[in-house]
Amino acid sequence: MINGAHVLLYSTDADADRAFLRDVLGLPHVDAGEGWLIFGLPPSELATHPAETTTHELYLMCADADAFVAAMSARGVDCAEVQDAGWGRTTRFTLPSGAELGVYEPRHARPPSAG
Repeated sequence: MINGAHVLLYSTDADADRAFLRDVLGLPHVDAGEGWLIFGLPPSELATHPAETTTHELYLMCADADAFVAAMSARGVDCAEVQDAGWGRTTRFTLPSGAELGVYEPRHARPPSAG
């Protein structure tokens, strides 16, 4: 029934963030018209956590958090120090708009992709 997910990042500088996703992270993309880029993502996961309020959070995943930080550093992108969260090793980086994205190296089993 479900064959994918479409994630929206709202940005105060969408053009700069799109350029970052395209040029720095190297995400494949299509132009849906007038420079509106839609980026392809690797297989994804969805988890629901208990919370006091309703919110959403996006983490990109990588195989090696230290290697990710080193690759971003080589491209001039500062990442937060890698932290051990138990379920994975995490870091964060800031998009040109000032929004932060989390990245983690999972330590849990990965489910098969839906669809």
